[in-house]
Amino acid sequence: MEILRTPDARFASLPGFPFAPRYVELDGGLRMAYVDEGPGAAPTVLCLHGEPSWSYLYRKMIPGLVAAGLRVVAPDLIGFGRSDKPAAADDYTYQRHVDWMAGFLVATELRDVTLFCQDWGGLIGLRLVAEDSGRFARVVAANTFLPTGDQKPAEAFVQWQQFSQTIPDFPVGRIIGITGCARPVGPEVIAAYDAPFPDERYKAGARTFPLLVPTRPDDPASAPNRAAWEQLRRFDRPFLTTFSDSDPITRGGDRVLQSLIPGAAGQPHVTIARAGHFLQEDAGEELATIVAAFVHRAASAA
Repeated sequence: MEILRTPDARFASLPGFPFAPRYVELDGGLRMAYVDEGPGAAPTVLCLHGEPSWSYLYRKMIPGLVAAGLRVVAPDLIGFGRSDKPAAADDYTYQRHVDWMAGFLVATELRDVTLFCQDWGGLIGLRLVAEDSGRFARVVAANTFLPTGDQKPAEAFVQWQQFSQTIPDFPVGRIIGITGCARPVGPEVIAAYDAPFPDERYKAGARTFPLLVPTRPDDPASAPNRAAWEQLRRFDRPFLTTFSDSDPITRGGDRVLQSLIPGAAGQPHVTIARAGHFLQEDAGEELATIVAAFVHRAASAA
């Protein structure tokens, strides 16, 4: 496996992101980067990003969560951010991403975690909740789902798949800051989202992710995701949805999660106004307040 590593100079002086990276080495020698802020003994919020972002997406949430007395751990998925980037598209599978993140949880010894997951952060994170539920005290799901391929994908997602495979230069920063947000995003922020990808060779993971979403019943991830749903239908720990009002990809997924997962009953579910798919970018400070209140309320009720 050929592994690319983005030069550190690409991450110098990123706006609003003063957080020092930490690293763990996974099986196979891959290095995964993460941010770890707040008191080590505090309740931990694990923030999982999606496609094609990285932990920079959580820069607006981290200060508010830490100020609320919480610890924030925000890893970069393999292929993204400061983490190593296998160069071949075939190096990336859904199962490998689940296994890589499971290895990260073991290496960092995270337990009693509040998961905040968006986009692919949920496709991976909800699998982990189902398969290793003892690590998770509660979940916040934002603009995400756990597809099995048994339902026809939304037309907006089909168009996204086609776009990801046909555009010559995959414009990561513009996908996030222009297409995926409802509020204005400055050029310096768009450049920060581009920072992990010096050229197209580094984007194999970003280009491959859209094809790994199960869209047919016989997809390799369909059976594992169905098995995960069997566990999630019994997950009775607090489960909150914080979807946005302007995301055509995941619209309506919050209602399905609320109806199927027992822990979602009676929770103060929220719809974030004037926010697109990347609602952490649009409304990160607001989300931090919601998540902190959820964690403290659930902990006090336990």
